[in-house]
Amino acid sequence: MTDPRPTEAQPESALRYTLLRERHEALGASFTDFGGWAMPVRYSSDLAEHHAVRTAAGLFDISHMAEFFIDGAGAAEFLDFALAGRLSTMATGKAKYSLVLDESGGIVDDVIVYRLAEERFLVIANAGNRAAVAAALVERAEGRSVAVVDATDEYSLVAVQGPRARAVLDATAGLGSFAHPLDDLKYYAAVAASFGDQPVLVARTGYTGEDGYELLVPNSAAGALWDALLAAGSPLGLVPAGLAARDTLRLEAGMPLYGHELSLDIVPAQAGLARAVALDKSDFVGLAGLSAVVATDAPVLVGLASEGKRAGRAGYAVLDADGAVGEITSGALSPTLGHPIAMAFVVPAASAPGTELFIDVRGTRIPATVTALPFYRRARSTT
Repeated sequence: MTDPRPTEAQPESALRYTLLRERHEALGASFTDFGGWAMPVRYSSDLAEHHAVRTAAGLFDISHMAEFFIDGAGAAEFLDFALAGRLSTMATGKAKYSLVLDESGGIVDDVIVYRLAEERFLVIANAGNRAAVAAALVERAEGRSVAVVDATDEYSLVAVQGPRARAVLDATAGLGSFAHPLDDLKYYAAVAASFGDQPVLVARTGYTGEDGYELLVPNSAAGALWDALLAAGSPLGLVPAGLAARDTLRLEAGMPLYGHELSLDIVPAQAGLARAVALDKSDFVGLAGLSAVVATDAPVLVGLASEGKRAGRAGYAVLDADGAVGEITSGALSPTLGHPIAMAFVVPAASAPGTELFIDVRGTRIPATVTALPFYRRARSTT
């Protein structure tokens, strides 16, 4: 998903805030400019919020994300054409990670698609790519029996992530009327429910590597839902968490960031996302471009692990004994693992797990080992 780190500053008057701004301010949040949105970067400390998500639960405001409803008799077939994956075979109530590609096979955005009914889907895209995804969907819908509705400004989205996320939802006053029991909700699935007298979509998805839920509600219910989740979760160890913790959490889980691991200049296979592309479909936007790609020495995405405390950052060179072989896209000192980790694009000859390389950290060559992604994997539940 989109990079949750600061971007070049904009005048405060030009920034957008979510409807939860006053609650974030009351909780002591520091804000950062993220893609034109003023978003909480931290409330207490990056490390405390990161560890809370790994051990208990964190509450995130992700209302800047973009939501598109796709309706009509041709909705499933349209999404098969508009996106890289096969969405038409997805059962109602399920979710799927997919990609919006351009004609050359480059990545416009990565998205999550929910099938809400036989002829109704929800596509959640990254905040910074809202305009690009909207334009792509509308253009690709021309002449088809489908309606594309950008509902971003009508909804808020919050996430509860961590091993106690389910307990937090169970304890949240006013959250109920689930269309089917929450016990039956599998990973990458969603269920309709209510919060008070407002509808809410509860999805078992997230961007932290932990089990958890994302809750989509009409704007009018956003503040009350945030308050109810925080009240229910605080005794269970839940804390509000900002974008800094979200960044280190997703990096440990090997989850890509648009603008770093994903871009128009990168095709899915380079980023380890070949599984998200249904090349056996008869046609979809990007198929011709991907079909034209032949075996090359184009860089591929790998994990890098090193010792000590000096972490490589985006843009740092990756070297072997003879010189540069790649570049880091994201890196940090892992709060969970206690050593530096990074994702990087390197030439295929340097991509095998176990390969010994170096990271140029401000002129110092730091030894690093190519490591299979993800760096961190949670214990899977049976549900």
